[in-house]
Amino acid sequence: MKVSDALRQRRSIRAFDRRPVDSGLLRSLLDQACRAPSSGNLQPWRIFVLQGDALVRFREAMQRHLAEAPAPDPRDYAIYPEPLFEPYRGYRFRVGEGMYRLLGIGREDKAARLAWFARNFTFFDAPCALFFFVDRRMGPGQWADLGMYQQSLMLLLKEHGLDSCAQACWARYPRQVSQWLDAPPELVLHCGMAVGHADPQAVVNQLRSERMPLADYCRFVD
Repeated sequence: MKVSDALRQRRSIRAFDRRPVDSGLLRSLLDQACRAPSSGNLQPWRIFVLQGDALVRFREAMQRHLAEAPAPDPRDYAIYPEPLFEPYRGYRFRVGEGMYRLLGIGREDKAARLAWFARNFTFFDAPCALFFFVDRRMGPGQWADLGMYQQSLMLLLKEHGLDSCAQACWARYPRQVSQWLDAPPELVLHCGMAVGHADPQAVVNQLRSERMPLADYCRFVD
């Protein structure tokens, strides 16, 4: 697969089937992704992988926590600026409405929307889950490095017939995740990622987010 094909075909998958992810292949792709650019070669990414029984136990623990104490943990960082402003607010609103339209969930059905959002915390039934951390002493440059690692990994996954969904929602529960994983205190949770095979029957996987035209974000200087 060409890089351009992987980039075009990659999308955020929100329903996975039961096919497992080969652990040997996953290790290989995680290793290959480390060739992502890294300023000063700091390689700031730190990753935890959950599969099999470990993922089952984590899901059960998280579901108990959400049932007993659903309020988010104190945040290590803001996922979006507050308040989110235009045009970015509009992009986020439209992709959300497009997803709920596919699912047949109206704006007035708050309970159904909350129930769907809660599926984030099961990794959409994916057989593999990743958590990405970075040392909290690092700055914006190293967070950018982590993002480039994540993109490199998602393209490699696509090349090998696997699908993924990067999930910033896990940044709402950094304390719970870090405690369960026994992550060192100097690490801050950036996001999670669901990995597996897209369920071809799930209507939500038809969602294709819009991208702004080149002229809206790129200027060629004469």
